[in-house]
Amino acid sequence: MKYPETVVGAVIFNPENKVLICRSTKWNSKYIIPGGHIESGEKMEEALVREVKEETGLEIYDIELLSLKESIYDKSFGRQKHFIFIDYICKTDFCEVKLNDEADVYEWISLKELDDYDLEDFVKNLLEELRDKNELKYKTEIFYKNI
Repeated sequence: MKYPETVVGAVIFNPENKVLICRSTKWNSKYIIPGGHIESGEKMEEALVREVKEETGLEIYDIELLSLKESIYDKSFGRQKHFIFIDYICKTDFCEVKLNDEADVYEWISLKELDDYDLEDFVKNLLEELRDKNELKYKTEIFYKNI
């Protein structure tokens, strides 16, 4: 039996208040945020820190839960997959990124520049919601405390 794949993603802000996006061949060469699968026995935030370090070489902090979303067989991924996305917002003190083989290009962008990049749909929606959060009529806030 196949189950949904639970993954974490990081909306990383640098000291210039820009967000990191990376172009990935796994996602049809669209820009995404760093992240990946949670391993068995690993806490979600531990997986986030590990994945960001593996994919970008960056250290992150001030990690806060941002969003929970689901993608069922969306065509934006190269294969038919069912994902549960657990996205976090966080900071880094660095701007130099060392990509691994999961991405070929990275950019630090302002949230005002979203339309200038070919973003994967879920990432685009997430970043647009973050950019426009003060203008939304209806908002859902998620609060998470580590118990």
